[in-house]
Amino acid sequence: MSVKELFDLSGRVALITGGSRGLGLQMAEALGEMGAKVAITARKAKELGEAEAHLKSLGIEVQTCPCDLSDPSVPKPLVDQVMGKWGRIDILVNNAGTTWGAPMEDHPLEAWQKVLNLNLTAMFLLTQAVGKASMIPRRAGRIINIASIAGLSGTEPDFMSTIGYNTTKAGVVNFTKSLACEWGKYNIHVNAIAPGVFPSKMSKGMIDSAGKYILERTPLKRLGNERDLKGVTVLLASDASDFMTGTVIPVDGGFAAL
Repeated sequence: MSVKELFDLSGRVALITGGSRGLGLQMAEALGEMGAKVAITARKAKELGEAEAHLKSLGIEVQTCPCDLSDPSVPKPLVDQVMGKWGRIDILVNNAGTTWGAPMEDHPLEAWQKVLNLNLTAMFLLTQAVGKASMIPRRAGRIINIASIAGLSGTEPDFMSTIGYNTTKAGVVNFTKSLACEWGKYNIHVNAIAPGVFPSKMSKGMIDSAGKYILERTPLKRLGNERDLKGVTVLLASDASDFMTGTVIPVDGGFAAL
């Protein structure tokens, strides 16, 4: 098999949560460019419509699925919807997430539960549903979980006072490793990407307040851009990573290496 063939995703179906903007849309672009059909989810139908038009303008086959994954009743019908259109899900990108900024002593319980429900419980339920409906019966699948460098170590409170987010992203890391061990027998590859700081709606406040510190502490001296997650996403979604599972790859300009 040639190197080009290793990265080819023609005929495969990818489900990307939080795919209407930001990193999720960038990953949808990458998978679609390599030949995958993409299904994207988000809560806001208007943003999904805009993303759909954008992806179609690039020649990508796309399905939009408006839903709120923090509702535990949503994952199974979502999977049924994608399976009903395309009959399979080869690639799952668990990207949807949220955060909350507050010191530990003042962190509201309802905020902790909100972050936990979307960042961990929704990922668990959707992965379970995709596995049972498509990947386990077909003995094949690629699962890419979006963690964060905030889940790789403790973070400085003056930079990122987001203990709920940090805790859930550490949970994503161990979920990835544990599931890779459990589902390897089904030839399902489970890996994670740990992004550093990328400009987004979620990170705007942090960049505004700590941008100088972030750049000083990043060896490559820049933030992530709209291209930086595309290559690693295609790698983990394709046959090029056929001997990789349980891996967590930081994409952070070297931030976590210090």
